[in-house]
Amino acid sequence: MSSAFIEINIFKFIFFQKNIRIKPLINQTTKFEIKQSQRGFSVRKFRLKILLCLVLSAVICGGVLIYTASRIPDNYYVVKGEDVKLDTVYPVTTTVTDVKDDRYSLDVKFLGVIPVKKVNVRVVEDTSVIVGGEAFGVKFYTDGVIVVGMSDVTGEQRTVNPAFEAGIRVGDVIKSVNGEKITSNEDLSEIVEKSNGKALKIDVVRQSLEYSVNVIAEKEKSSGQYKLGLWVRDSAAGIGTITYFDPVNKTFAGLGHSICDADTGEIMPLAAADVVGVDITSVKKSEKGVPGEIRGTFNDSFFIGSLYSNVEEGVYGNLTENFNFGGDEPVEIVFKQDVYEGSAKIRCCVDGTTVREYDIVIENVNRSSTQKTKNMIIKVTDPQLLEITGGIVQGMSGSPILQDGKLVGAVTHVLINSPTEGYGIFIENMLVN
Repeated sequence: MSSAFIEINIFKFIFFQKNIRIKPLINQTTKFEIKQSQRGFSVRKFRLKILLCLVLSAVICGGVLIYTASRIPDNYYVVKGEDVKLDTVYPVTTTVTDVKDDRYSLDVKFLGVIPVKKVNVRVVEDTSVIVGGEAFGVKFYTDGVIVVGMSDVTGEQRTVNPAFEAGIRVGDVIKSVNGEKITSNEDLSEIVEKSNGKALKIDVVRQSLEYSVNVIAEKEKSSGQYKLGLWVRDSAAGIGTITYFDPVNKTFAGLGHSICDADTGEIMPLAAADVVGVDITSVKKSEKGVPGEIRGTFNDSFFIGSLYSNVEEGVYGNLTENFNFGGDEPVEIVFKQDVYEGSAKIRCCVDGTTVREYDIVIENVNRSSTQKTKNMIIKVTDPQLLEITGGIVQGMSGSPILQDGKLVGAVTHVLINSPTEGYGIFIENMLVN
């Protein structure tokens, strides 16, 4: 009995003693695990912050590299003996590579370590030209005829557009029909009218790609004539401004942009074009939303020359043999890396035949290689010119832009909603042609 009693008490004692000891042990373990968990969470949080910082740094660095690369053109021209000036906000270093004759490359690196891009440099002799500003008139004849519109032909039994169904579209240039070269609207009409419903093989150019289509003209019910359903243009005329004369090669350049078809916006293919002087009779002032224009009469007795090229950067021509430069001295040209935001002047003729200089401000310079004709934003500030024109007007395209007495570019476009402002092209982009 006593023995049993003693064992029970011992069991109770041990039992309760264990409970007493175990309870605080459980609390201590839990607290330790919580602390460990908190410490682990803090470590993970710290690692996440480091990772975010690294990602953010990579994004910022990538943005800096992309921005820096975008501000550096792919190609540069420099005068012999001069170095390339890079327009960069962030520190870069350059290393000369691939030297060959008058060309070399520059490896551009950010902080001297991270590659940004490679640029091509061409070394040229000091270039000077005679600055223009004279208004000129151009009589432009296309190489082929431009499709400027399409309309259905109502025949005896159906209404159809034969040219459209064959694949011809507005903006296409028709070069020949059945092997016969097309030089005018009349050439095309005559061949079509004599086709008598037989298939015509028409050679077409679309965005520099040549192709041929077979078309059967429809006999129009009302007139009895065969028609393709096309409206075409074979010529144009307009007024612009000469940018510069090259007295050595007896050539000139103007406009700073191409002559484009008024309906399609496509560059007109050049067959021939005569350039003559213009007597300015009046100027319609530019207003917000409505660009103005120079008005004048062609002076056929003052023959300047003939165009040989009509491209995105302007029109180019050969001067007549007896052209008189008027004693003007050649002026140095400036490459894009030396053009800066600030005061400048333009030369143009907006009254009679007299060329004058007017004050402007170059508000923005864009040296991107992707932009050929809109390299600068300029603003007319000259009170006299503003009084006459209201800013920039049609006909002023090609007006030379001078900065510090050197030729830097030419006026190309007017901003319709802000006619005191417009775009300009770098002179080096015009000289490439």
